[in-house]
Amino acid sequence: MTDTDTHAHVDEKETGRVEAFSDGVFAIAITLLVLDLKVPRDAELKGSLAAALLRQWPIFLAYLTSFATILVMWVNHHVMFSRIRRVDSPFLFLNGFLLLFVTFVPFPTSLVAEYFRASGPSARTAGLVFSGTYVLIAVAYNLLWRYASTGKHLLDPHVSEERVREITRKYAPGIPLYLIAVVLALFSVTASIALCLAMAVFFAFTGSLPRRPSIENP
Repeated sequence: MTDTDTHAHVDEKETGRVEAFSDGVFAIAITLLVLDLKVPRDAELKGSLAAALLRQWPIFLAYLTSFATILVMWVNHHVMFSRIRRVDSPFLFLNGFLLLFVTFVPFPTSLVAEYFRASGPSARTAGLVFSGTYVLIAVAYNLLWRYASTGKHLLDPHVSEERVREITRKYAPGIPLYLIAVVLALFSVTASIALCLAMAVFFAFTGSLPRRPSIENP
């Protein structure tokens, strides 16, 4: 095995460790979301079970939005790592910065589910925390990718400049659109959450769908 092959093997091992650790964090965060789903107790029912379940629709909406968003983030994270061939200390800290907010997602999800139907400042505050969390995640995502892709110093050398620019363009709308969701939360928490859910769908059909690897090879 040549020195080049040895370095490549070490780099692949390091990126694999980082991705495996990140996958575990994503899995824990997405699992914690389900803890907010409560089974209505028979003694607490006011009417039918179906009616009690329907009254929990804000919880289900918040759960669906956060689940979809974390799922798409995980897929995009995997796609990003398919382009990355080595890591360094700043990249590890930036990845940890992203995971910090990923693990935080269950809290604003619980918050907005609890105060969704509250009147006045409480509902707005919950909506602001919920949408604001996704702004921070979008910032962390863009920082991670831009650091890795600048000068292609952490990327597979076979990834073309065109592909780098394409991925950068696909990630760019996240910050401004989630900021719009923050503004919407001041007027309508429902509209704010709906935009966050729409963003998950948007990124599912754009950023998370890689091109065929063959077109990136020389």
